[in-house]
Amino acid sequence: MGQEIQQTRFSSRDFARFRERLAAETRLAREMAAGGAFDAGPPVAGFEIEVCLLDAREAPAPVNAAFLERMDDPLATLELARFNVELNTRPHPLEGTVLSSLHRELTATWRRAEAAAESMGCHAFMTGILPTLDPQHLRPAGMSDMKRYRALNRQVLQARQGRPIHLDIKGREHLVMDQRDVMLEAATTSFQIHLQTPLDTAHRVYNAAILASAPLVAAAANAPFLFGRDLWDETRIPLFEQAVETGGYGDVARGPLRRVSFGSGFARESILECFEENLEHFPPLLPLCEDAPPEQFVHLRLHNGTLWRWNRPLIGFDASGRPHIRIEHRGIPAGPTLVDSLANAAFFYGLVEDLLTHPGGPEGIMAFATARDNFYQAARLGLEAPLHWEGDTPMKARDLILDRLLPRARHGLRRLGLDAGDRDDYLGILAARVDSGQNGARWQRDFAAAHGRDATALVRACRQRQTGDRPVHTWDGAEQRA
Repeated sequence: MGQEIQQTRFSSRDFARFRERLAAETRLAREMAAGGAFDAGPPVAGFEIEVCLLDAREAPAPVNAAFLERMDDPLATLELARFNVELNTRPHPLEGTVLSSLHRELTATWRRAEAAAESMGCHAFMTGILPTLDPQHLRPAGMSDMKRYRALNRQVLQARQGRPIHLDIKGREHLVMDQRDVMLEAATTSFQIHLQTPLDTAHRVYNAAILASAPLVAAAANAPFLFGRDLWDETRIPLFEQAVETGGYGDVARGPLRRVSFGSGFARESILECFEENLEHFPPLLPLCEDAPPEQFVHLRLHNGTLWRWNRPLIGFDASGRPHIRIEHRGIPAGPTLVDSLANAAFFYGLVEDLLTHPGGPEGIMAFATARDNFYQAARLGLEAPLHWEGDTPMKARDLILDRLLPRARHGLRRLGLDAGDRDDYLGILAARVDSGQNGARWQRDFAAAHGRDATALVRACRQRQTGDRPVHTWDGAEQRA
């Protein structure tokens, strides 16, 4: 989905041709896997971080094209809304001092982003959902000037037969509204963790990432407010799931095979089962046919880009053109700081690695339905969520992470060969955050309780503290206005 397109309207013949090529590439992936064509090297790490651009009033600044021209960095790209951009890291072997190395790389990129924004009279800001966002900011006129976004919007609405997108989120408060485009998706900004892994173990890594999703989102939650309403601790989750839903109202839109979902089950024998499910159960949205060799998987990758599992398998290529598999963990928000993001990544990488050592594989720890229920409980209630883990009695997410999962994550990072200082530093930050109970969602709510629902003051206070890259559990702010 990162490439621009030329065609925006499609015929029935376009869809038929695309399905043929998609089916051929899906079969070819199996054949190439059987022949050992996929990269089998050690794990590789990388990140994407979605960023908001703000004006002097801390409101969305629709200037991403000018910002990217000013920043002039190939690792920065457009996002759906004109007030969003995406910053990327290069891939790094998951070993040694990789966490501090990625932290330094992201810090350098972030400082260039801040400088570019400030030169335009704007600010760069990381958050799960921007508290100053208003429905008027999410209109078609605010869409980035790329044909692929307009084509996606048209196809989603056609799939819905013209019915508006219906948003209904019940949390501490209740929000109901209708929208006639996909721009609600732009309200969600995330920190996406990538883990490249050998194909023969990728299904186990995928399953482990599914189990890790609930404790990750509980620890990292940073999106309690949407349009002035206090909803879930991580409101991004229900918002994104409803923002590009192609089904109808009611049960049709709530079924297990939705375009944005937790998935339909564990992978059993191969990660390629996910791509086969894509082919069998999801009609193409963007049937763009290209004259490319099938070994490039152009149509398979494009189709996969219009499906958003919270843990999404991807096929990519190394510099020599050899294909590889990586898992993209999409469940956690951007911010509150870069160091918090690296702490989240350390927990993810370590926990996933340790879960691979479970006898019979990570899927033996709990049923998929339990992992899914854990995820939504954690998104709704954060560190207070009751989670099930190897037993019938639920534990609060806070206690589960501190008592049982952080030791596993430490063991996993040791197995990966990560530097002891990195392990202690980043997992120590996550442990202190969880122990204090102050993640981004908690800090935002405490600030609002002390100062009222002043979204401008809230964003300014967050942004000023974010600049120092001090972890969120050390922030004051609930008792002091910035």
